[in-house]
Amino acid sequence: MRLTSDAFSGGEKIPQEFTCEGDDRSPPLKWSGAPKETKSFVLLCEDPDAPRGVFRHWACYDIPAYHTELVEGAGRPEGFEDFRHGINDFDELGYNGPCPPHGHGVHHYHFRLLALDCAELPIRTHPTCKEVEVEARKHLLAETELVGIFHR
Repeated sequence: MRLTSDAFSGGEKIPQEFTCEGDDRSPPLKWSGAPKETKSFVLLCEDPDAPRGVFRHWACYDIPAYHTELVEGAGRPEGFEDFRHGINDFDELGYNGPCPPHGHGVHHYHFRLLALDCAELPIRTHPTCKEVEVEARKHLLAETELVGIFHR
């Protein structure tokens, strides 16, 4: 599988509009090459460079298998009812973008796409991003990632 964005390439800086210094909206993401057995997708975004360890910015799940992209701004739960969002480490539902501490150096943001063998995750309403990932890994067919960077 392959995950790309029209907003940034792997290893490049994530544009400000997709961070806490901008509109804090999710970037557009596209994918291809999913296994034919795929029944749904999970999209995760996390920062392993956070001062207290991995910081989870986004988890959306139960994305129907016919999807091959998430449009810009899909990280806001309003208006995107054909998939669900988890609670991120900002304690909010949906996407909150890169927002590393000032002067903490470059942080790497891992956008990971997981192809699953189930249409819906058997998970509680409003799970945390970590709970989404733990359950998704039980149904994993394939995984890919796109890493962007950001610093303040």
